Amino acid sequence: MSKLWGGRFTKKTDQLVEEYTASIEFDKELAEEDIQGSLAHVTMLGKQGILSAEDVEQIQDGLHRVLQRIRRGEIEFAIADEDIHMNIEKSLIDDIGPVGGKLHTGRSRNDQVATDMHLYLRKRVVEFVGLLHKLQESLIGQAKENLDTIVPGYTHLQRAQPILFAHHLMAYVSMFGRDIERLQDSYKRINTLPLGAGALAGTTFPIDRHYVAEQLKFDRVYENSLDAVSDRDFIVEFLSHASLIMMHLSRLSEELILWSSTEFRFVELDDAFCTGSSIMPQKKNPDVPELVRGKTGRVYGDLVGLLTVLKSLPLAYNKDMQEDKEGMFDTVKTLQGALQLFAPMIATMKVNKQQMRQAVNQDFSNATDIADFLVGKGLPFRQAHEVIGKTVLYCIENNKYLLDLTLDEFKQFSTLFDDRIYQVLQPEQVVNARNVYGGTATVQVEAAIGRAQEQLEQTAAWVAEYLERSK
Repeated sequence: MSKLWGGRFTKKTDQLVEEYTASIEFDKELAEEDIQGSLAHVTMLGKQGILSAEDVEQIQDGLHRVLQRIRRGEIEFAIADEDIHMNIEKSLIDDIGPVGGKLHTGRSRNDQVATDMHLYLRKRVVEFVGLLHKLQESLIGQAKENLDTIVPGYTHLQRAQPILFAHHLMAYVSMFGRDIERLQDSYKRINTLPLGAGALAGTTFPIDRHYVAEQLKFDRVYENSLDAVSDRDFIVEFLSHASLIMMHLSRLSEELILWSSTEFRFVELDDAFCTGSSIMPQKKNPDVPELVRGKTGRVYGDLVGLLTVLKSLPLAYNKDMQEDKEGMFDTVKTLQGALQLFAPMIATMKVNKQQMRQAVNQDFSNATDIADFLVGKGLPFRQAHEVIGKTVLYCIENNKYLLDLTLDEFKQFSTLFDDRIYQVLQPEQVVNARNVYGGTATVQVEAAIGRAQEQLEQTAAWVAEYLERSK
């Protein structure tokens, strides 16, 4: 059979050209969305009197049969038919005869493929909000179990000040909360219907775009037909949000890798999320966070790749835009895998509270509180800073920590020291002294967990609402 568009051509397409330009090997991922859009389109054609009720029913029945055959793996997609749209249309015509060719009335593959991708990403955004919600649940669960766990806080990867381990985990809850907000906000731009824009200028048929939008549960339609078929901002936006999510996962991965090392021994990842060595039997490798850290680069690449494709394209559709899909599918798969693994990995992680406490006891991360103590006695902060710097140097030279010093040793650096300094230096006191909104004090972290749990409920309600809408 000749190409469905082959009337103007006198030669067959070169085999190498067919193979090079075909997209069916990857855009077959859009099969369900393509049929979903086609069912709405043909229903509208019948409503508007563009097709007869008999033709509409025949096409609808045929599309449902094609969909079931695709789900059962009975349809072999052909490179000769180029893309998912032409493969489905050919399967439809094979099933119901020439009437299947009427399905394409009043539309182009340009607005058709754009619609498919809007439908596809709409599902994925809701899915990813749900997966981020589960990850936040795991982090909050660990935070609640570690409200009494004190760990060194770091700047420049050097010990800085003691904090609650729960406070550290809640920082990631906040990061993933922003990721959820971004995805939710992007939904309104994804949920805009391009179908009806035709190739670039609309169509001469009296179609009803808003009726199609209503059937497919789109909130609005594109105002400009050129923009409708040219716009890939919604994919760029998704890839950008995905890159931020992967960056956050990569930062957490780096910390899990460090914390689970022999040098730290702060946490132990469950065996189910680690692997061994083929030569060193003692090894337990944190492969999941390592691979997530590595795969972050490919998601960045997908974003930069699409931005580069789009940067010089004139309106409207150009074949270059076929390159919008593989990176999108790759990012979806990469992000799905990472998020599906991370929630249970965090939930099953064992926290070595004793090791964390020992680390806090054997450093100088409480030094700032001595300076604050002296400031409270009336010493200017800069002078207090110098006093504590000399005190820490004395400790290092004498193989001591601040709590090891006698009061006489303290007084040789400042006569303002008194017995209260030993209470000030206790890790619990250091932590709970930072009782400001967003601080590491236990009461503040408990409040943050409470606020986060309220947000979890709102997120769960959003996911349920939009899953219901997509049915």
